[in-house]
Amino acid sequence: MKQLLIFLFAVPLISFGQVSSLDDAKQFLLKKRYIQAEKTLERFLIESPSNIEGIELLGDAFGQQEKWDDAIVEYEKLVEMKPNVANYHYKYGGALGMKALNISKIRAVTFIGDIKIAFLKAAELDPKHIDTRWALVELYMQLPGIIGGSKSKSLKYADELEALSKVDGYLAKGYIYEYDDEPELAEGFYKKAIKIGGSLTCFDKLTNLYESQKQPKKAIANIEEAKSKHNRNALHYQIGKVAAEYNVELNKGEQCLQTYINNYSSADGVPKAWANYRLAQIHKHKGNTSEALKYIDLAITDLPKIKVFQEEKTHILKLKQ
Repeated sequence: MKQLLIFLFAVPLISFGQVSSLDDAKQFLLKKRYIQAEKTLERFLIESPSNIEGIELLGDAFGQQEKWDDAIVEYEKLVEMKPNVANYHYKYGGALGMKALNISKIRAVTFIGDIKIAFLKAAELDPKHIDTRWALVELYMQLPGIIGGSKSKSLKYADELEALSKVDGYLAKGYIYEYDDEPELAEGFYKKAIKIGGSLTCFDKLTNLYESQKQPKKAIANIEEAKSKHNRNALHYQIGKVAAEYNVELNKGEQCLQTYINNYSSADGVPKAWANYRLAQIHKHKGNTSEALKYIDLAITDLPKIKVFQEEKTHILKLKQ
């Protein structure tokens, strides 16, 4: 009887410990402490090797560290254990795809069949799985025709995306036409996405298109429109960056970079050193070499190992001679 009571009381404690381990792992993942998440989950799975959530989280932890071989192993377990769950096929295909990107092109070709099978199965299992359709849009555009690439198939999944989400459909078609070197068609679809959705992602796609087409004034105008709708300090940096790189609207670029620096927080993403680097570029364009030198020195002081900062200082010093 005593042994039975010990067992009965032990079961809830074990269960609680399992839940606690999973919760700890989730918190580690949220905080981007991926090694701690990995170790916590590996210990958990020794006791509960068939726990679906634990296996998925471990695959996620491996993926965040770009340990693609390990992620593939975990996601393949999920596909075998739960073959009718679309998201598991999607994650498995995604890990295979990332592995393929990190090996030689010859070896990567051997992964393509399995990647396609995984994504197509996910799409079949879940007609509303947006991420899978995005993956298929990109896969069919990026593959050479000789091994299954197809613009028409890519457009087919873009149409499916549009039926699920107009914004995603327009962005997907913008991507297809940009990739296929049809910038006017791409611009039209990105503008449609902005009109319907208006997210920063929509604006960024159009900005990047304009920059790739060497149209900096259009890029700046688009970023300013984004700034009017989204109160993000990072947009000030983007304007300054385009102004500095293309030697246009320099006063506006300088003002935006100063605003970025004055309002900077770690949430803005780009370190202040890069804003000072852009200010140095702007003053170099203006012929203010002393000011340019001041700002490039500030950039180097903050991030002394950035090669382009050192190169920019060399250019400025040559102009000053």
